[in-house]
Amino acid sequence: MCEKSGGGCISAAQVKISVPPGAAHAFKTACKANDTSMTAVISGFMSQYSKDVMQKGEYAPNLSARRQRKAAVQAIIYQLERIRDNEEHYRDNIPPNLQGGSAYEAADQCISTLDETLDLLASAY
Repeated sequence: MCEKSGGGCISAAQVKISVPPGAAHAFKTACKANDTSMTAVISGFMSQYSKDVMQKGEYAPNLSARRQRKAAVQAIIYQLERIRDNEEHYRDNIPPNLQGGSAYEAADQCISTLDETLDLLASAY
């Protein structure tokens, strides 16, 4: 299953969890008492845990397969394109009387550098 999210693709995965029967019963009972979906609680926990792991820098993607490396490069390209687009928007909204200034030149140089980088990354795969 693949859902589009901001230009990317998010894959859903099925996860099986083994817990002692008593714990499973208590969890199910607590979810019913709070009128909460068990799936929503587990998904929320996994989402928060994943964010915490990535913020700590503990996440190391498996890049052993070529397709995984290509996907990682594509994700980087996507982020760099967003940065470039925001920099272009910033530069294009600088008032005309300031377009010869250092802020305009810095934004223009940044856009050029990002474009070169994107070209190099795109040619890698």
